Amino acid sequence: MAGTVLLGLVFLGFPALARWAAGRWKAAEWVSPIVMAYLVGIAIGNLFDVDTDFSTTVSEAMVLLAIPLLLFSTDVRKWLRIARPAMISFGLAALSVMSVSAVAAWALADRHVETWKMAGMTVGVYTGGTPNMSAIGVAVDVTDETFVLMNGADVVLSAVYLVFLMTIGRRVLGRFLPAFKDVDGGDESDEPVIASFGWRQVAAALGLAVLVGGVVAGIVLAITGELPVAPVILGITTLGLAASFVPRVRSLPGTYETGEYLLLVFAVAIGTLANISELAESFSDVFVFVAVVFVAAILLHYLLARLFNLDTDTVLITSTAAVFGPAFVGPVAAAIGNRRIIVSGLAAGVLGYAIGNYAGLAVAYLLQP
Repeated sequence: MAGTVLLGLVFLGFPALARWAAGRWKAAEWVSPIVMAYLVGIAIGNLFDVDTDFSTTVSEAMVLLAIPLLLFSTDVRKWLRIARPAMISFGLAALSVMSVSAVAAWALADRHVETWKMAGMTVGVYTGGTPNMSAIGVAVDVTDETFVLMNGADVVLSAVYLVFLMTIGRRVLGRFLPAFKDVDGGDESDEPVIASFGWRQVAAALGLAVLVGGVVAGIVLAITGELPVAPVILGITTLGLAASFVPRVRSLPGTYETGEYLLLVFAVAIGTLANISELAESFSDVFVFVAVVFVAAILLHYLLARLFNLDTDTVLITSTAAVFGPAFVGPVAAAIGNRRIIVSGLAAGVLGYAIGNYAGLAVAYLLQP
């Protein structure tokens, strides 16, 4: 019990320390608070025996609270004018993983008897997320061993890619993709002025986020009898955007900043779940298949984005939505310092949840021997 309380204090307190360090030292600012939080979480998870159930609960709760907070200040009418590139980019990401998965299943068919099943599952997980991969795995009757190994491979590869996205990804893609331009002709450095706010505004913002989450959870629970991730995130996103049309909500100081802080808490918590020793044991033919699809699909997405002249931030956030789902859109947007792309990323992630099962099963059954 004492260990869990101490872990909770670290989750809540380290983000403040990371922000303080970023404001004081250039090196810490370059690394960014969210990357520091993620790395500290990994260190804690691998050096100490942590309560993984507690870490999972905290990480999920932080995302569910952060999403509406990040959306309350959104100007939806302005976003609609930049939505088209995001949908094109996400479509290219989905097309990339479908194409690569099919080719990989054909090329590596002699290495595993379930390549056609794995192809469908990789399409599902890299257009929607883990729920889609699970659903497709059940539908095609994949073996438990293959399913576990695919999950392990996905965790390893996704962890490496997340570090890339949060650190050097923007600089790397910026070498061959144009910079993000907002609808008024400015670039990504044109950050809005942050209004001053205090604990009362933070409390009001949190209370409103809890209300949104509670309403959505109640509706989903009443309809389905459980709380599946996809409809809950969809509902919170929808209600958060709806609230942004209320002028008093949209102008409430501190909503976005509070959401950012919760994402730092999320980063510490999720980091503690990355057990390096266990992940290293997942290497196998299954890992090779998933790695080939993962790397090739991302590179093909980047290449197609270059052909379509899509901007760096839009490609990064839609790639995040495709690989990780909506939950990681906020952290990556915060890491690259562009709050205007959050709605695009969330929209792409929710779309991925919707189409992931269809796309994955279509690929799997087309490849079935």
